[in-house]
Amino acid sequence: METILAADLPAVPPTGQLAPEEPGTVSRFVFPGFWPGFVLVTSVFFAWALANNLNDILIRQFQKALALSRGEAGFIQFVFYLAYFVWALPAGFLLKRFGYRAGLLTGLGLYALGALLFFPAAEVHRYWAFLLALFVIASGAAFLETSANPYVARFGDPSRASQRLTLAQGFNGLGAVVAPILGGLFIFSGVEHSAADLSAMTHAQLEAWRGTEADMVKIPYLCLAGFVVILAAGLARVRLPRIESAPNDALTGASTGSLRTVLANRLLLGAVIAQFFYVGAQVGIWSFFVDFTKHLAPQTPERTAAFLLSGSLVLFMAGRFVGAALMHRVPAARLLLGFALANIVMVALAMSLSGVAAIACLALTSFFMSIMFPTIFALGIRDLGAGTTMGSSLIVMAVIGGAVFPPLMGLLSERADLQVAMALPLFCFAAVARFAWGAASRPSPG
Repeated sequence: METILAADLPAVPPTGQLAPEEPGTVSRFVFPGFWPGFVLVTSVFFAWALANNLNDILIRQFQKALALSRGEAGFIQFVFYLAYFVWALPAGFLLKRFGYRAGLLTGLGLYALGALLFFPAAEVHRYWAFLLALFVIASGAAFLETSANPYVARFGDPSRASQRLTLAQGFNGLGAVVAPILGGLFIFSGVEHSAADLSAMTHAQLEAWRGTEADMVKIPYLCLAGFVVILAAGLARVRLPRIESAPNDALTGASTGSLRTVLANRLLLGAVIAQFFYVGAQVGIWSFFVDFTKHLAPQTPERTAAFLLSGSLVLFMAGRFVGAALMHRVPAARLLLGFALANIVMVALAMSLSGVAAIACLALTSFFMSIMFPTIFALGIRDLGAGTTMGSSLIVMAVIGGAVFPPLMGLLSERADLQVAMALPLFCFAAVARFAWGAASRPSPG
């Protein structure tokens, strides 16, 4: 899942710090004394990107290690994004009651616990045990995203909040790029057996091979747990800003607005629906990218396919910066519409072409997906005023789309093939384009 736009996060100076500088002075990127905390909170963006994008490797790995079909393996993403849906609102309540440090430490604690659970899951060699571990990791990631997204914008002068969040987004993108490389090197064993090889094995040989493949996840996830524990220890001790609660809105007497009022906003409802379909498309394409590559170019080693996925995520990261630059000239809704239409074309080509050409078209979809999450988010909360917090939670909950579409794509691929299954992301991008068209037709506020 991506980060949200800094422009939609009103930044205030930390309690006890100087107010933003007077005109003519140099604004602080980070307030004095808070650089170590800023570095650690920014590292959190990198950490949850690793968890999210290692799932794309696990889907392929578990098909081998646990003898799963694509449809069964797709439930990895179902469980992961279900946790986001379940914990989005509770995480917000925890932040309001105990503060951002508590939210970050809760998230990192759950993340580390889930990563440690991979060891016993590999020992018992049961799919449900891995799914439980992933649910715990994703629960932690939900707390981290809810906490870190608004917090990182508040470490310095409000006028530079966008720069701080853009930097943090860059580390999130770096984590997304690094995850498939690490998975390809340390989770994929490099041992690939054909169907004929597997059928020639005895039951004992087959079980031994599958057990070895399951064990491949132990060390990477133990290392991941260690990294997260170190990060949590640092955040527990480092100096962090203390953010005062926002005053109640003068007109409504509430800082968030009622659910009924928020749901009456048609643009927000459209954004929730669009985000559901966008996240479904993104997770579905990335989840089966390695399988898609192997399907159309069977001679491609799994590790090479993982590196190709990493290259696609480089395009995703680059697209964020290109999109941000284009938004200085092109209205956000129109740019979103253009990128959605481009991805409809890319997916249609990936479905109809063969070999390297189809793989390249699917890889290019990452570039055009880059702006979709934050742009849909920003458009959805544009006119909410006092209901912004409630509306934001609803849009975050829409990531449940990432739980729905991968299993459906897996099941469809079993009945047809993976190219046919890409019709689901194509439909999703059409839904995003429909939202963008409607948003572009609405007058901008102010």
